[in-house]
Amino acid sequence: MSVLNGKNILLGVTGGIAAYKAAFLVRLLVKKGANVKVVMTPSAKEFVTPLTLSTLSKNEVFSSFTNEENENAQWNNHVELSLWADLFLVAPATANTLSKMANGTSDNLLLACYLSAKCPVYYAPAMDLDMYKHPTTAATFEKLNSFGNIQIPAAFGELASGLIGQGRMAEPDEIVSFLENDILKKLPLRGKKFLITAGPTYEAIDPVRFIGNHSSGKMGFAIAEAAAMLGAEVILISGPTALKLENDFVKIIHVTSAAEMYEAAHEYFDHTDIAILSAAVADYRPSEVASEKIKKKDQALTLQLTKTKDILASLGEIKKKQFLVGFALETENEKENAKLKLKKKNLDLIVLNSLRDKGAGFKTDTNKITLITKDNKVLPFTVKSKKEVAKDILEYIIEHTNA
Repeated sequence: MSVLNGKNILLGVTGGIAAYKAAFLVRLLVKKGANVKVVMTPSAKEFVTPLTLSTLSKNEVFSSFTNEENENAQWNNHVELSLWADLFLVAPATANTLSKMANGTSDNLLLACYLSAKCPVYYAPAMDLDMYKHPTTAATFEKLNSFGNIQIPAAFGELASGLIGQGRMAEPDEIVSFLENDILKKLPLRGKKFLITAGPTYEAIDPVRFIGNHSSGKMGFAIAEAAAMLGAEVILISGPTALKLENDFVKIIHVTSAAEMYEAAHEYFDHTDIAILSAAVADYRPSEVASEKIKKKDQALTLQLTKTKDILASLGEIKKKQFLVGFALETENEKENAKLKLKKKNLDLIVLNSLRDKGAGFKTDTNKITLITKDNKVLPFTVKSKKEVAKDILEYIIEHTNA
């Protein structure tokens, strides 16, 4: 999964021959999972049609403040478009448009969007060799960069005039790679290694039956995905679950039992910066596992259970530099029990859930948490989606570690 997945990208297309590449660029961005809207200068429509870009982006293409075919239609709000965007990419960016951007000219919808943008702005210059080398172009680049805009350098190659030199717009795949790499290097968890556990464990009774719980793994998977989107390298150790997660920065280790999760957690913990153990690990397992399916004979069946190894406590005993986070699902004396677990297992943070809270617990898409810190600060949160809860947990970790 690309870091562009889920990003809202406003693509500005200006009137140069390289505008034909915008079709390929839109297609690549959409394949990366981005939501793309296109705004064009009027002259750009001479090189590539709005219909083409609309079809590829699956969104309306904007080129003027009003619908020219319907004078009663609502105007195209440049402020709304700019606020929608997570990033604004102008590609191709002609000398004319770049000069206007540098000097605050606003004579078309694209420029109005640029002047309203609060998100990062990237621009990919495209012009002929002599234009590219002109002193005013260099001054334009310097001015735009001083505003915080990010240039995607033009390539060396054959130009529309037939000349060979600098000024050719970077190829669409190069632009996409530039965006991904630039975003990645600025992410707050870049270079950090996470260990996350998720889901239930199943403790076998016989080859057919097991002891387990209702955990779906949704919370742990949400944390893993959020951490990866913030640049972390994630080892996700998951018990049995139907969930899928495809992300280049997440390696999933599938386990079944508490013993298997224990072994996997200890295998990766030494190389971990931050460990978040959200799995609902079975506290007990059958002392003996039948080699054949147990037949239904008597009215009652007695199982002898023995304790499983405490993964969280064992990691707390050996941790060095790691920031260790545990989860506590409680039904009574919630805060007191969570604080006791925090201290007993040598944690840096504990995430408290109560089954008595509406919107929390197993198999839901929402959760209601309270963070309790090592110095006993209690930070309650409202009911949110598990994706939002994951962000809250990671924001705290980023703020209170050197992550």
